[in-house]
Amino acid sequence: MPSQKALIRRPSPRLAEGLVTHIEREKVDVDLAVEQWEAYAEALRTHGWETVEVDPADDCPDSVFVEDAVVVFRNVALISRPGAESRRAETAGVEEAVARLGCSVNWIWEPGTLDGGDVLKVGDTVYVGRGGRTNAAGVQQLRAALEPLGARVVAVPVNKVLHLKSAVTALPDGTVIGHESLVDTPSLFPRFLPVPEESGGHVVLLGGGKLLMAASAPKTAELLAGLGHDPVLVDISEFEKLEGCVTCLSVRLRELYV
Repeated sequence: MPSQKALIRRPSPRLAEGLVTHIEREKVDVDLAVEQWEAYAEALRTHGWETVEVDPADDCPDSVFVEDAVVVFRNVALISRPGAESRRAETAGVEEAVARLGCSVNWIWEPGTLDGGDVLKVGDTVYVGRGGRTNAAGVQQLRAALEPLGARVVAVPVNKVLHLKSAVTALPDGTVIGHESLVDTPSLFPRFLPVPEESGGHVVLLGGGKLLMAASAPKTAELLAGLGHDPVLVDISEFEKLEGCVTCLSVRLRELYV
């Protein structure tokens, strides 16, 4: 039987030192962030996901954003090579975790750089943001790793935000959503739905029509509820100060067989 697992990683005590690129730095309350992270993990478990904790990386301020360290497609885990050199120490613990879960492990190699937050999977189509943290060599290596598995890899420009998934994610029917001010070329997506809040472009598909979303996007939640979805709101304010969103705090593994 397929098992739904979600990789998560406890926030580093140095979280407040995390990188910011497209927004002004704000003071981060690390104690509150830990509380929010625990509530996020509990929301995943409540809705049918077994959480698997990656070993903490206390010396890596951004390590809670575990999605950036790996891209999983089917049973293959592609270990990233983060575009920010200071984040490259984050990948070792994630590699150990996915190997323990039985994934086949592959890697992005120099000169390629790729952050998992730049990769949006919509069915067998894999969109990859080509921008600040992911370079052309990283896109090429992603394509070489995933196309033999049946993926169609589509590169899209990212210039206005940190990662592709800082701008857009997708609903269960494949409709891509995002705030138009953050999306370079909405027309690249076959179906695009603009949402009213910048943080409203981020959803985690929990299954059964449920969407994990940030509490900072109540208007978007109302919009999506009106379309028949079931929003589940979590407060991640301290992670949003570091350009984080609901997607980058976990890696969802839907197709592992155990």
